[in-house]
Amino acid sequence: MLLSGNDMEHGGGSVAPVLSVRNLSTSFRVGDEWKTVVRNISFDVAPRETVAIVGESGSGKSVTSLSIMRLLPKKTSRIEGQVFLQGKELVSLPEEEMRRVRGNDISMIFQEPMTSLNPIFPIGKQIAEALTVHTDISKAEAKAEVIRLLEKVRIPNAKGRFDEYPHQFSGGMRQRVMIAMALASKPKLLIADEPTTALDVTIQGQILDLIKQLQDEEGMSVLFITHDMGVVAEVADRTIVMFRGDAVETGATDDIFHRGKHPYTRALLSAVPRLGSMGERKLPLRFPIIDIKTGEQQKLADVTDTVAKGRTPILDVKDLTTRFDIHSGLLGRKTGAVHAVEKVSFDLYEGETLSLVGESGCGKSTTGRSVTRLINPTSGNVVLDGYEVMKLDQPTLRKMRRSIQMIFQDPFASLNPRMSIGSAVMEPFVEHNLGTKAQARDKAAALLEKVGLSADMMKRVPHEFSGGQRQRVAIARALMLDPKVIVADEAVSALDVSIKAQVCNLLLDLQQSLKLAYLFISHDMAVVERVSHRVAVMYLGEIVEIGPRAAVFENPQHPYTKKLMSAVPIPDPSRRSIKRNMATDEIKSPIRSVDYVPPVRQYREVSHGHIVQVA
Repeated sequence: MLLSGNDMEHGGGSVAPVLSVRNLSTSFRVGDEWKTVVRNISFDVAPRETVAIVGESGSGKSVTSLSIMRLLPKKTSRIEGQVFLQGKELVSLPEEEMRRVRGNDISMIFQEPMTSLNPIFPIGKQIAEALTVHTDISKAEAKAEVIRLLEKVRIPNAKGRFDEYPHQFSGGMRQRVMIAMALASKPKLLIADEPTTALDVTIQGQILDLIKQLQDEEGMSVLFITHDMGVVAEVADRTIVMFRGDAVETGATDDIFHRGKHPYTRALLSAVPRLGSMGERKLPLRFPIIDIKTGEQQKLADVTDTVAKGRTPILDVKDLTTRFDIHSGLLGRKTGAVHAVEKVSFDLYEGETLSLVGESGCGKSTTGRSVTRLINPTSGNVVLDGYEVMKLDQPTLRKMRRSIQMIFQDPFASLNPRMSIGSAVMEPFVEHNLGTKAQARDKAAALLEKVGLSADMMKRVPHEFSGGQRQRVAIARALMLDPKVIVADEAVSALDVSIKAQVCNLLLDLQQSLKLAYLFISHDMAVVERVSHRVAVMYLGEIVEIGPRAAVFENPQHPYTKKLMSAVPIPDPSRRSIKRNMATDEIKSPIRSVDYVPPVRQYREVSHGHIVQVA
């Protein structure tokens, strides 16, 4: 049972809540009808407390936060119920007064900082605006306060970066700017809506540590919205689980994790991969799937070994180097180069998954695109299914690509929004003249069934599918040419936790039945541990550690591998008070001068197949 604001204030000497939400319902106008998307939500946030609202896309968690802030469009939305901020009722507050509350008493951090920051104004000016709107302060005082805030959120050389623009900051540093802006007027409540979802694992760790530290220093309350149960365990005192607009379970985070009763809560928790849970197991492991209606766990067969070792690798990469020239000046002379991939070597066997892991900018996606010749490498040697990829002319290259296909991170961006998914899946087969349209239609229908969709969906267009379903369509299209290698470039990164588990299981099932080889590109170490046979860790365009999955995860040797692993949120509420004290340095730039000569790297073998770059 949830305590009301009065109960908390008078019952047993407890203090009044900072935020008290009572029977909040939000509806949107759809045509002539009102559709309710949040139903009768009630909760409190006490002083200095962190409450997490957790659920998947469409559960209503973000709509709840936008309703509290009254940021929904007036004409097409309707908010009912009561929201009290330190006793002041917000739902019925006049707009002018509500504007003073926003950014002053209550602040919000959004998921994507680049869409929240104005690209044409320096970041210092944007944070200063948050101060001058709500307080009577001079420009000089505002600048001094902004520099103090930037230092507080651990931005190096804060004074020198005051006049820089958003595009000059990395994703993690832009999110720090947003936090500085949110803290400018010392709010009583901070709403953080998926503030770490789009960030690399190490940057995510830094932001979580930062929010915890600033909460201690400023005494704020935090309403944290996420779909990541690992993040919830690290930050939340109490947790509200939302499912299709309803709060299905509420309680102390420890109780939710260890004694969660609702099937949906248990389904969310079961889908969270735990780093280190694989131990010495050599083969990948399917994710457990719990039926949301019954709470029963589906029975899943073990993954069997399909790796055809001892034969020629299906993909053999030697000293792959990809650089992008930088030209500047009136004459457009070459002034440098981005060393995106530098002398990368690996092999991949039939039925095997090799994962490339690292932060944004490390070169892993460029490696995937280079081996498919979507990007032309600078040098090196790539042999794929007997083809010497670097030497192919256009007609032979086109034929070679039947052996290797890509699945991209955002299926909506890689599917034509005007083309039916049946036509999208059939297109590769038709373009390569592999048969008639009727044969293409039959094969597309069979593949859609294979990836868990139905053939009668072929006439639908992409916007009629959920994110997980669109990714299944993308997988079916990649399989249309019967490839031997699939490059999965962050193929599950943008998916909700239970959908991610289903898609990973699908990829493992397809590997079992079709003996596919995967080059699995990801920054999610917990997922990589679950699906991989071998792992290669990339940093600044180079592979710094490579080996069998068990060897790399059980005995990491390179400092960067250890840093990646220490940053992974662990779904254990007992670790909530632990701060990782991670360095806030940004990843170094891969831009080099024209005369730069890369150093010759030395490697040592730790155990059979486990190779590490010597620092």
